[in-house]
Amino acid sequence: MHLKQLLAGVTALALGLSLAACGADSSSAAQESSRPAAEATAEPEATPEPAEETPETAGAALRIAGLKGPTTMGLCNLIADSEGSGRYDFTMYGAADEIVPLLVKGELGAAAIPANLAATLYQRTEGAVQVACINTLGVLYVVENGDTIQSVADLKGQTIWTTGQGTTPEYVLRYVLTQNGLDPDTDVDIQWASEATEALAHVQAGEATIAMLPQPFVTSALNQVEGLRVALDMNTEWEAVAGSKLVTGVLVARTDAIQRDPAAFEQFLADYAASVETANTDLEGTAALCEEYGIVAKAALAQQALPECNIVFETGDEMKADLVNYFQVLYDAAPASVGGAMPDDAFYYGVAASEDAAA
Repeated sequence: MHLKQLLAGVTALALGLSLAACGADSSSAAQESSRPAAEATAEPEATPEPAEETPETAGAALRIAGLKGPTTMGLCNLIADSEGSGRYDFTMYGAADEIVPLLVKGELGAAAIPANLAATLYQRTEGAVQVACINTLGVLYVVENGDTIQSVADLKGQTIWTTGQGTTPEYVLRYVLTQNGLDPDTDVDIQWASEATEALAHVQAGEATIAMLPQPFVTSALNQVEGLRVALDMNTEWEAVAGSKLVTGVLVARTDAIQRDPAAFEQFLADYAASVETANTDLEGTAALCEEYGIVAKAALAQQALPECNIVFETGDEMKADLVNYFQVLYDAAPASVGGAMPDDAFYYGVAASEDAAA
């Protein structure tokens, strides 16, 4: 299969993954909170060939892409601190399908993207990328205009408006419901909207009282709708039944970019970790940078949302354990959501191969 066929397949999948998993840049309307479920429902018939052996070029700078929204909030302090250093070259994009072709062709060295898109890229490029860290945990919350919902069990018999049918939000919701003894098809009525604004509109109009929405849209919605409250944190509910963290975003890097200068990549990760620490401690300064770099539309919204966006820097064995558990749930629901197979040990940067894999 030619490179353009590989790009077409992965880019089509990215359309469904880019914001359904991450929560988009959010203004008062949170315009890009979710995309329709264009995610593949079956594996492409053709067998993909490896990505071109074209390493990232453009000098010594590591070229890094970010998405508007939570997955890049942790990077903004690094962007500011490294301006003029020549070490990093950052570009912001509105959707993952803009990033995928550049990463596959080697025109980017690293990117902050949805976790399951990272797994898919690994499969489609036959190992040309690795996951270096988890940068965002779950950003999904169940909100209610009322006080009926105190636990997952209280969702029985209720209508839930949400987005992302056929993508990560659906898999997360169905898994949490099932593990709590509820049948997603009979015990609740899940109504699918094309975007979060549509789901919220039904609540605003009094046609529904419950919705599952992503951050930072949740924060915006709480400011718009009197009486709206967060009823359930899906991170907490996921951990209670899965025994691991709910993952949203990761930082992936091309293997050739890592190998070109391993010490420089390790320095980048150290700088990234420091940037995440600042994002979680200097909310006002980080929020201002989020607005400046177009990560979130308004600093005031970013400052409110940051504590709820679960910005982290998780690497090594902890990263692998959380991703393996997360990917397994997605794989069981729809193998295509992680590229048709569970990633092997080589996908996880900085993690020694398991004994089973070594054998």
